[in-house]
Amino acid sequence: MKGTVGELGEFGLIRELTSRLTTTPAVRVGPGDDAAVVAAPDRRVVASTDILVEGRHFRRDWSTAYDVGRKAAAQNLADIAAMGAVPTALLLGLVVPADLPVTWAAELMDGLRDECQVAGAAVVGGDVVRGDTITVSITALGDLRNQEPVTRAGAQPGDIVAVTGWLGWSAAGHAVLSRGFRSPRAFVEAHRRPEPPYHAGPAAAGLGATAMCDVSDGLIADLGHIAEASKVRIDIRSGAIDIPSQMNDIGQAVGVDPMQWVLTGGEDHAIVATFPPDVKLPARWKVIGEVLNPSALPQVTVDGAPWTSKGGWDHFGDIES
Repeated sequence: MKGTVGELGEFGLIRELTSRLTTTPAVRVGPGDDAAVVAAPDRRVVASTDILVEGRHFRRDWSTAYDVGRKAAAQNLADIAAMGAVPTALLLGLVVPADLPVTWAAELMDGLRDECQVAGAAVVGGDVVRGDTITVSITALGDLRNQEPVTRAGAQPGDIVAVTGWLGWSAAGHAVLSRGFRSPRAFVEAHRRPEPPYHAGPAAAGLGATAMCDVSDGLIADLGHIAEASKVRIDIRSGAIDIPSQMNDIGQAVGVDPMQWVLTGGEDHAIVATFPPDVKLPARWKVIGEVLNPSALPQVTVDGAPWTSKGGWDHFGDIES
């Protein structure tokens, strides 16, 4: 695969990328036709889309093409799981400059393929376009399997708040990379390749989750979406959240309270959900708070008080916290 995508050409690039893909039983017609056909036994399709732009969402000096592929797939497939659905398929829109090495595009596809396999899905098609900046656009699809979707709007006063997956690891890894370091490796890898707990989403729906979302913008920000949609107050107990010793070490080294990363750092793609108070949760879930009647406007508090520090991801803000 020597040369650039411009030398290979559009259709040569498409052939190279699609030759690397695998399939699943849900895929009835895969890449190569005008459109893909994916089975939807439930007769409802869960869909989500996202865009990653080089320089804004990833850096090639920090992440390999394979890392970018894994991350792009993960953040979309996590949205499907957070609705209580099972991921089935992924579509890729890829914008690349003509002088991009073919190997970079091929490794990106390898990352997309492998992350899909973790979630039980497959890449089923897409499009490639020439442009000045590498842009990766993903559309993910999922199947509810006869469950009702778990939205952000169902939390009720008296519910418990629980989370599964990592919190603050990606933000800690981002802080490490920003200072020119590559270790502790576990946190750097968490930023490069998040590991969403895909199976926990549908399982939470089966356990009676009343509201759910993935932690992509930060725990407070994403619970804020639930609080606003459900018209409730959510209180987080900071003492219920464990902070790994290495995260404390990173925080001490860079002068940041690691609780800031835990509460406002995004891109871990953990799953946070509210449940009736009498539900028996598996060990993977950690209860971190409760749902209350709103005292005024719907909001998220920490240990009973508003969180006043800046944080959470905003695409139109200045920097990632």
